[in-house]
Amino acid sequence: MKLDILAITAHPDDVELCCAGTLLAQMALGKQVGIVDLTRGELGTRGTPEGRIQEAADSAAILNIKVRDNVGLADGFFANVEEQQKAIIPYIRKYQPDIVITNAIDDRHPDHGRGGRIVADSCFYSGLRMIETFDEQGNKQEAWRPRLVFHAIQDRYIKPDFVVDITDYHDQKIEAIRAFKSQFFNPEYNANSNEPQSYISSPDFLNFVIARAQEMGHAVGVKFAEGFTTSRMLGVKDLSSFI
Repeated sequence: MKLDILAITAHPDDVELCCAGTLLAQMALGKQVGIVDLTRGELGTRGTPEGRIQEAADSAAILNIKVRDNVGLADGFFANVEEQQKAIIPYIRKYQPDIVITNAIDDRHPDHGRGGRIVADSCFYSGLRMIETFDEQGNKQEAWRPRLVFHAIQDRYIKPDFVVDITDYHDQKIEAIRAFKSQFFNPEYNANSNEPQSYISSPDFLNFVIARAQEMGHAVGVKFAEGFTTSRMLGVKDLSSFI
């Protein structure tokens, strides 16, 4: 299945937090979209790796995402090295996305910046035909390089190079985030759990996520938006693309 857009991020729930609204907006335009999580988030303060995989599936159903894979790299300890780049490249070649969205280039969580760098580098190396990878059936894959790699903006504020209006999809994005019941504020989950609270499990964190979307939206005169950075100069054929 060829995809137009593939979001590849470090943890289950990263996509929901930083670019789910954008994926929904593009799907509404008929684009084919998928998600690849690099790890199972097994170092999370709350929940279990198995539970987070189920939460990721529940969120994908809310987003109506048909493709969601997990590379299975080690949470917290993956590195931007050949072996692990070669674990990511098969997914890029499998889905042949034109655009890849990945983690912030720098962030509070070290995995986010590392995730952004390893994905960007893997996208480049995926285009080199001398690097051999194979699909699930053992067939040699063709080289493929996405045209564009965009980095989301996560916990730390980074001035975006562009923003995407997600006003019509913001409520669905928040619902998808809430599918990660073990991670974010959920009174019912908390009542049945003895797990400690974390940075992201307080009501204030979700309020921050909403406020960030409002901040990005305010900058361009819409209610909610998501911001992105890019290392490559962007160009358009039609000035109406800016409207």
